[in-house]
Amino acid sequence: MNDVDDNDPGTRAAELGCATLVDAMGRVHRHRSHILALKSPEPHRPLFGPAATIAYLPYRDDVPQVDLGFAELFYDAIGQDPGGQVLVLSSGGYPDASHGGGTKLSRVENHQLAGVLADGRLRDFEQLRSFTFATWCRGEATRWGGDTVMPYAADVAVEIDGVTVTPGDYVYADASGAVVIPAASLTRVLDEADAVEREDREAAVHIREERRAAELDHQ
Repeated sequence: MNDVDDNDPGTRAAELGCATLVDAMGRVHRHRSHILALKSPEPHRPLFGPAATIAYLPYRDDVPQVDLGFAELFYDAIGQDPGGQVLVLSSGGYPDASHGGGTKLSRVENHQLAGVLADGRLRDFEQLRSFTFATWCRGEATRWGGDTVMPYAADVAVEIDGVTVTPGDYVYADASGAVVIPAASLTRVLDEADAVEREDREAAVHIREERRAAELDHQ
């Protein structure tokens, strides 16, 4: 018995893959939507869901937000219905700084989010691999980064690798990269991606026929 729902948007996105979704986004919208390949402790685990955002900024010791800490902003970001969301963390201008680790991000597991997309590095890849959610980031860090960047605001628009992510946008990530899809366009983009895939299959057949025709001409 197959329990996979082929009409589920996450299932469709995973079957289509990042590159096809990016092509489809280019047909529907004019703005940049693609994020270049990220690192993951479990790279065979794709990520899909609506974005819950936390903006990071360079650390300062004189602003009230420094006392809020990650936990309060995390709960502000995920709201009352966290299941299936993607926690999106901006870089704060320091993509090589650690933005968190396994202990801090165990909240993602506890509240059944789909995963994390971070425009910075994360610690504790071995621990993150043991969780059920997907993690994509700039790479693994060893040093604590709290004196370099700080979580500053939740549930706001953030920038990830030159792409604007607003709360509720759909995020898809796999080993080839990531794409950000406006929630209002999700069905249209998925349908367009199906069309892109069909056209690619037809083009492949045409290319095979071209070669066969050329071989026959030389006989």
